[in-house]
Amino acid sequence: MNSRREFIFSSAAIGGVLALGSFCPKDFQYRILGQGKAALKVSPLGLGCMGMSYHRSFVPDEKASLKLLRNAYEAGITFFDTAEAYGPLTNERLVGKGVKSFRKNIVLATKFGFINGKPSEGLDSRPATIRRVVENSLRSLQTDYIDLLYQHRVDPKVPIEEVAGTVKELITEGKVKHFGLSECSAGVLRRAHKEQAVTAVQSEYSLMTRLPEVEILGTCEELGVGFVPYSPLSRGMITGYLNERTKYNALNDNRSTLPRYQKELVVANWPLIDTLKEFGDQRGLTVAQVALAWLLHQKTWIVPIPGTTKWAHMQENFAAREIDFSDEEWRFLQSQLDNIKIHGDRYTGISAEQTQKE
Repeated sequence: MNSRREFIFSSAAIGGVLALGSFCPKDFQYRILGQGKAALKVSPLGLGCMGMSYHRSFVPDEKASLKLLRNAYEAGITFFDTAEAYGPLTNERLVGKGVKSFRKNIVLATKFGFINGKPSEGLDSRPATIRRVVENSLRSLQTDYIDLLYQHRVDPKVPIEEVAGTVKELITEGKVKHFGLSECSAGVLRRAHKEQAVTAVQSEYSLMTRLPEVEILGTCEELGVGFVPYSPLSRGMITGYLNERTKYNALNDNRSTLPRYQKELVVANWPLIDTLKEFGDQRGLTVAQVALAWLLHQKTWIVPIPGTTKWAHMQENFAAREIDFSDEEWRFLQSQLDNIKIHGDRYTGISAEQTQKE
């Protein structure tokens, strides 16, 4: 089984000019999430910062993470994603420190929605909690406003109108600029949007998790709401960086509990990687770049936020913004991908319970 190292060095995409072949760059400088007063201009891909301190088996040296945040900004990334729950607060503090010198030039997104900021303790989106979390996040991020505030998970005990109304008040107060939802259903999105315009929905979306195609993407398009795929490379699985021999640190990595990351299912799902590799090899692209370009090609208001702790991978991922498909290439790739069956659930236990189903 090939490793991601083999995938990367078999292409000419890293460290130089992309060999685009029949691909051609479009407007890859920025994208718009939301419409009207809710519109938010961001780079075509953002940076998911969670893995720099949470849920990824190891925690990089802080200096390395701070340097990566600076390098990301200098490379053109203006959209940085974190959350109270990543730690809790640890990741926000790291990001706040890392972006402080250029904070006014970027879009910072964070989230609320758990008891004490811990998913394992349950959901909490009561107005008082939202306000407390926002104050904590402002301190942790060393800023006086949050560009995009998401409800991390929908709390069935608190009407979404009450949640949206609270965020609306925070927007009026200048502490928050835009409102977002994460892993919500189409019905919840509609109700929230009536109370306060939603700028973006953030949910898991990748070639291993295509559930948003069932209903939520169509609803976003209808309402003029942007869509932000998290785990667009399925927590590293799609890249080929992981394999059936990969070991996870159960103390700091949720992949050890997720079905698709168990040995048997890693092998069962490998045909997806083989398909992307074969397509990319003919065009000087890596597996990750093909997967991200596929997402970007879906809609102009989709902005993936792949996470990484490595500069080389960040360059690789961000280069996907320059890739476009010809009609023939798109039809061929789609036909190949539509015939691949993905095995295993994406979540179990409390994580599954807290995730909306379409």
